[in-house]
Amino acid sequence: MNSSPIIVALDFSTREEALALARTLPPDRCRVKVGFELFVAAGPALIDALHELGFEVFLDLKFHDIPNTVASVCRVAAGLGVWMLNVHASGGRRMIGAAREAVDATAHRPHLIAVTVLTSLGAMDLAEVGIAASPQEQVLKLAALARQAGADGVVCSAREAASLRAANGEGFLLVTPGIRPAGAGGGDDQRRVMTPAEAIVAGSDFLVVGRPITQAASPVDALNEVLVSLGCH
Repeated sequence: MNSSPIIVALDFSTREEALALARTLPPDRCRVKVGFELFVAAGPALIDALHELGFEVFLDLKFHDIPNTVASVCRVAAGLGVWMLNVHASGGRRMIGAAREAVDATAHRPHLIAVTVLTSLGAMDLAEVGIAASPQEQVLKLAALARQAGADGVVCSAREAASLRAANGEGFLLVTPGIRPAGAGGGDDQRRVMTPAEAIVAGSDFLVVGRPITQAASPVDALNEVLVSLGCH
């Protein structure tokens, strides 16, 4: 059983790049995430290819639509055999509940995770779309809604992880992007970031790490350095 907390973000634009990187990584030491760009470029066949390499896959497409549509697409996504998929918590209670019912009815039920506030958004960004709450207040509100509606956990910034863990208890999964190993540079649009060790201490269960691993001279060495920093040997 894979006990690694690391999810490597395969943020590539082609199937060939994604699989070339994946082949350098041990599937018992990490999982992989497939997002919009790669899924649009490579399609469901890529998920099959990653499964053949031994990886569990987080399908990060952030579904957000009317309840019936989201239920239908979650059912199809679960049929691909993915380990985890996500929806936007802002889709509301009925949408999340419909997604939960859909995945519950599948043969290999994936974890259903809700996106709270994108880690690229700060207080000013939320205000521009009519949300007066701070990012942390909005995250807590949406996480509570998601849990009540049947989600297994949320995607959140590590900076909200401690308060989310306190509010929701153990067993509610916290999946954290915006992870930067100590000494790693920035250079992208994530604003609320932490090191892997800080995120785990704060209460995160799974850490999504992209460029610090995928753009390293040796991705497997970079992965192992992160795991060692977490006490995983």
